[in-house]
Amino acid sequence: MRGVANEENSKQLTKYADMFSAMGTEARLRIMQLLLSAHPEGLVVGEIQDELNVPNSTLSHHLEKLKNEDLVSLRRESTYLRYTANTAALQELLQFLYTECCTRNKALKLQDIVQICR
Repeated sequence: MRGVANEENSKQLTKYADMFSAMGTEARLRIMQLLLSAHPEGLVVGEIQDELNVPNSTLSHHLEKLKNEDLVSLRRESTYLRYTANTAALQELLQFLYTECCTRNKALKLQDIVQICR
């Protein structure tokens, strides 16, 4: 039974590491900030490109990486592609961090985190 729990924990850690890795470049982090600021409607690719001033091929690469890690969602609207931040995935990622830093060893106080979010 313990082996199953360790295997599941290992899968979760890999998933979260991949999510952090996907956001681990300045461009992708800027995309996430932009999509969160436009939540819940999101933005079409042209709006993201205009805001960040990156070439289309580069933007496509970054959006694909974020989509592959389930950090953004994609919806086709006629000839446009609309991207939105996947807030459920981000919440899961933050919950993972919260559990480790605030529940188990109390490295951070919950009040400090809540204050940041206001």
